Amino acid sequence: MMQPFLKEVGRGKRGSRDLTYDESIRVAEMIFNGTASQAQIGAYLIAERMKMESMEEMIAFVDVCRSHSMIHPVPGSIDCAGPYDGRKKSFYATFPTAFVLCAMGIPVSLHSSPSLPPKNGLTLYDILQALDIPPNNMHAETLIEAAERTGFLFVPTEEWCPPLARLRGIRTEIGLRTLLNTVEKLIRFSDSPSMTVGIFHGTVFDKIVELLRRTGVNNGLVVQGMEGSEDISVERRTRALLVSEQQKEWLVIDPELLELQINYPEVKWNANLQAETILSVLKGNGDLAYYNTVLLNAGVRIWLCGKANSIEQGITQAKYVIDSGEALDQYYNWKNAVKTLSMKL
Repeated sequence: MMQPFLKEVGRGKRGSRDLTYDESIRVAEMIFNGTASQAQIGAYLIAERMKMESMEEMIAFVDVCRSHSMIHPVPGSIDCAGPYDGRKKSFYATFPTAFVLCAMGIPVSLHSSPSLPPKNGLTLYDILQALDIPPNNMHAETLIEAAERTGFLFVPTEEWCPPLARLRGIRTEIGLRTLLNTVEKLIRFSDSPSMTVGIFHGTVFDKIVELLRRTGVNNGLVVQGMEGSEDISVERRTRALLVSEQQKEWLVIDPELLELQINYPEVKWNANLQAETILSVLKGNGDLAYYNTVLLNAGVRIWLCGKANSIEQGITQAKYVIDSGEALDQYYNWKNAVKTLSMKL
């Protein structure tokens, strides 16, 4: 029964209380298995937004969400998690960056769904369509085999976690950010020991750090990136928090000190332009601002995964991989694998 829990979280600013982990597990199960009604789900999500979710509540939802998901472990991989409501104003650097890392032997997982509120921006779904890689036609077996061949795992989140697909309607009707906007980023379909996570508001740094620690991430970077994404800008300094099991450390990533700072062109993004820009960067003839953005993000992630002694060294390695064409080859290897394997199923 949802009513007793709704009473606890929905009593108002002074009367409401945080649910325990066990209570939250019960609520999450009712929401994800369809026992709770649409009205109850909506009421709970709004009440939690007003009360502010506790750590125990968030962890419970992540755990239940994972239990309803398909998990395919990829040892030594890094999971790069950005906002599921997409982007409107920034370059999707995380996608080409993934192939730079894969070319260096670092497996990468990215995950996405069709766009959601509140931003309703472009997502990787839209970009893959523009790259002639329809994400709706990719079976799990295809994606896993392509990942084994290339190191890159793309996960269509709502197919690998069906309850999130069932909740899409009510989330769209609510139109506001809810705890699910954080939960879906932290599923870790590949059980990655390393993770980089984007946030929008600096007030949630500590909460996300604790979530990473308590959900199995050994080495993480929480980034206040472009539009709340995991992508670091080359136009300005970016705050980040490096976290391990033992400690956390504040970082200010300054593109000027790394000799990568440059202003972005005025661009009105659409999926086709994102796709064209991604390919131009991988081909080595892209606009310098976007080329530098991929260098910076790749350098940081290479360093995070322990494959470089410094961000500077990671940038140097990333530059070689792009300029030599290895990253582009890795992208085409993955695309060809997905298309070839899809035809066999």
